[in-house]
Amino acid sequence: MQEAVNLSWAYAGAGIGLGLVVVGAGLGIGKLAAGVAEGVARQPSAAGQISGATNLPLFLLEGVAILAEVFCLLIVFK
Repeated sequence: MQEAVNLSWAYAGAGIGLGLVVVGAGLGIGKLAAGVAEGVARQPSAAGQISGATNLPLFLLEGVAILAEVFCLLIVFK
């Protein structure tokens, strides 16, 4: 009985964690895209440099979000 209760807490924690990861990654990517759009609107001539400098942080943010989702799913399917 105790193991079933602990397992249900693990499922609940993984679900909440997965939801927070998705919301956090969405907000972060949205803020990054808004900053890029504002920077390109202010200096259209530097659009290539601005978007090029945005790629690495965007990829790192996506990678962290994917790893967190994998960890949450590992908790569920343990």
